[in-house]
Amino acid sequence: MPNRLAHETSPYLLQHAENPVDWYPWGESALRLAREQDKPILLSIGYSACHWCHVMAHESFEDPEIAALMNDLFVNIKVDREERPDLDALYMIAVQMMTGHGGWPMTVFLTPDGRPFYGGTYFPPSDRGAMAGFPRVLRGVAEVYRDRRADIDASADNITAHLAQHFSAAPGGSRLDERLLEEAARSLAGQYDRLNGGFGGAPKFPSPMALELLLRLHTRFGSARALEMVEQTLDKMARGGIYDQVGGGFHRYAVDAIWLVPHFEKMLYDNAQLAHIYTLAWQATGEQLYQHIATETLEYVLREMTSPEGGFYSSQDADTEGHEGKFFIWTPDELEAVLGPDDGARVARYLNVTRRGNFEGSNVLSIPDPHDPLEWRAEPLATLRQRLYAARATRTWPGRDEKVLTSWNGLMLRAFATAAWVFDEPRYRAAARRNAQFVLAELTLPGNRLQRTWKDGVAKLDGYLEDYACFIDGLLSLYAATFEPQWLAAARSLAQTMVAEFYDSNTGAFYDTGRSHEALVVRPRDSYDSATPSGTSVACDVLLRLGYLTGDDAYARVAREVLTSLGAHAAANAHGYARLLCALDLAVGPVAEVALVGAPAAEDMARLLTALRERYLPRVLVAAGAPDDVAALEAAPLLAGRPQREGRATAYVCRNFACQLPVTDAASMMEQVQAVSLGG
Repeated sequence: MPNRLAHETSPYLLQHAENPVDWYPWGESALRLAREQDKPILLSIGYSACHWCHVMAHESFEDPEIAALMNDLFVNIKVDREERPDLDALYMIAVQMMTGHGGWPMTVFLTPDGRPFYGGTYFPPSDRGAMAGFPRVLRGVAEVYRDRRADIDASADNITAHLAQHFSAAPGGSRLDERLLEEAARSLAGQYDRLNGGFGGAPKFPSPMALELLLRLHTRFGSARALEMVEQTLDKMARGGIYDQVGGGFHRYAVDAIWLVPHFEKMLYDNAQLAHIYTLAWQATGEQLYQHIATETLEYVLREMTSPEGGFYSSQDADTEGHEGKFFIWTPDELEAVLGPDDGARVARYLNVTRRGNFEGSNVLSIPDPHDPLEWRAEPLATLRQRLYAARATRTWPGRDEKVLTSWNGLMLRAFATAAWVFDEPRYRAAARRNAQFVLAELTLPGNRLQRTWKDGVAKLDGYLEDYACFIDGLLSLYAATFEPQWLAAARSLAQTMVAEFYDSNTGAFYDTGRSHEALVVRPRDSYDSATPSGTSVACDVLLRLGYLTGDDAYARVAREVLTSLGAHAAANAHGYARLLCALDLAVGPVAEVALVGAPAAEDMARLLTALRERYLPRVLVAAGAPDDVAALEAAPLLAGRPQREGRATAYVCRNFACQLPVTDAASMMEQVQAVSLGG
C-alpha cells in the first residue's frame, strides 16, 4: 500500500512511495505529529541518481522488519535534497559537525522542533565490522531520546548554536583589487594536479568554475601557466571515461585520479557548466576539440534531458538493472557484435577496450593519449560511433529524474545561450529562448517570485537565492546572445525581488532562503561554491552585470559589499570560491561596456557582432538595438543617446558610461575594447 509520498511529484520521493516505511514529506503535518506524539524525527535526505541512496533503500527501507521499527519509534520524513537545498545544507553541516564527514544518503535524527542531535550517512542493515547496523542505531537513538532527554536537549542546543554561528560568521573586509586575484592564482596552482589535470586526487571531480577563473586570470595577467592548466584539464577530461564517448555529456566524477572510471550518474548542472567552459575555451584558443565537446554535450541535453515543454531534466541514474554503469560499458565481443570483427577490433584499439577490462571485467570507453580525439569525430569512425549509440539505445536505459529545477535550468540556459552566441548556432538560440519562456510561464508567480521545482505541470516550493541568481544569469546570457530586450527586462525585475528577499543590508550578505520562507531552526547562508555555484556568487555576478548594462549603481553596490566581506577569504581558498572570484574579477575591472546601434539583421551590424564573438572577452558587456527601438532603449539605458553615424551600425565603447568616440568598423571597435577592458 503506498505511503504519503505517493502524492509527491519528486521522482526521488516517488521511488519510496511503496516502502513499508510510513514516510512523510517535509511539512507541518509531520512536524505537528512529532510534537503531538513527542517522537523524534528520522530525516532521510537523498536524491534520485544517488547510488548509495538506492542501496540503503533496498537494504533497509524495503525491509518490513526495519520499516516496522522506524514506524514504531520515529516520525519518518523523506526529503529530496535537490528540491530542498536549504534542509540539505542545514542538516549536512550538522552531520559534518557530529561525524567529521558527510554524504548521501544522509540520516539525521531531530527533536520535534527540528533541532538535530545525532546523524550519519549510509547505515548497513546489520552490523558490519565497526559500522553499527541500522536497527541497532534506531533502537539506541530511541532509547536515549526516551531515557536521557536532558542530554538530547543539551546536545541539540549545542549543535543548533554551532549551526547559527556557522551561518552567521563573516570572514571580514578586504579591498577589491588585483592582489586578491594574484593570490587566487597561487591558491589554484597549489592544488593543481600537474600530471593528470584538475585539482586534487581520487576521486576527481570536474572543476568548471575554477577553470573559468583560470581563463579570466590568463586574460588579465597574460598567464601562460593558467591557460596550460585549463587546456590540460579539458583535454584529459575529453579523452577520459568521465566523458561519455558514445553519447556525449559528462558523468558526475571519476573514482580515480586519471579521469578514467566514472561514477556513472549524469547531472544537469555538471553538463551545463562543462558545456559552458568548453565553449569559452574554444573562444579563447580556437581548439576544435573544445567545440566538439561543447556541442556534443548540448546535443546530449537536447536529445535526452529536455522536456517537451522546454524545461531541462535533472539527472540520469548511475545504475541500470541493479548494476552501476551497465548501460555505458562494453566488452570486445559486444563491439564486434555491433560493428563486425574488423571495425570492432579497430574501435577496441582506439577506445582501449581489452579482454581484461578496466571496470568489473568490462570497459569504460576512453581515448588514450597516442590517439587523436578528433578522429572519433571524423569518418569513418564517426559512423561507427553512431552505430554504437544506436545499439546502446536498445539496452535498458538508466532512470531519469524528470523534475525541472529553476537554478539548474538557469545554468543550462546560460550554456545554450553562450554557445548560441559564440558558435552563432540558431538551434541553441531557440532552445535557450524556449527554456526562458518555459520558466517565466511555469515557474514564476505574480510579483516576480520564482518557484523551485516543476514536474508534470505542477510547480511548487519557494525559490531559493540560487534559483533567482542562476535564472537571472541565464536571462542575461540570453540577452547577450539575442539582444532581445524582454530578457534583460525580466532579469532586472527578478533582481529587484532577489535583493528584497535575500539580501541583508545589516550584515552585507545574502541568505539562501527568502524573508517569506518558512522558519527553520537556523536561516542558512553559504557563499561556498561546491558542485554548483553558490547563490551568493552568482548573485554578485549578475548584479554587477546589470549595473554595467543599466548604469544603476544600486545593483553593483550590493555586489561590492558582499565581495568586500568575502574577497580575502575567497582568494586564499580559490578552488572553493571560484565563481565568486569570477565576479570579483568583474568588480575589479576594468570593464568595457559596448553599445551597438543599428539594424539588427544588417550586414554592418553582423560584422561588429562577429568581431566580438570571435574573442574571449570576460570583462566586456554588450547591448545592442535599433536606434528607434523603444523597448531596447528602456531595457538597456546604455543604448540611450547613442545615434548612428552616417546611417551605419555604430559602436560606442564605454567605461562607466563614459564613451570613446563612436566607430563604425570592427577593427577600430576592437582596438577600443582591448584598450578599455585591459586598462590600456
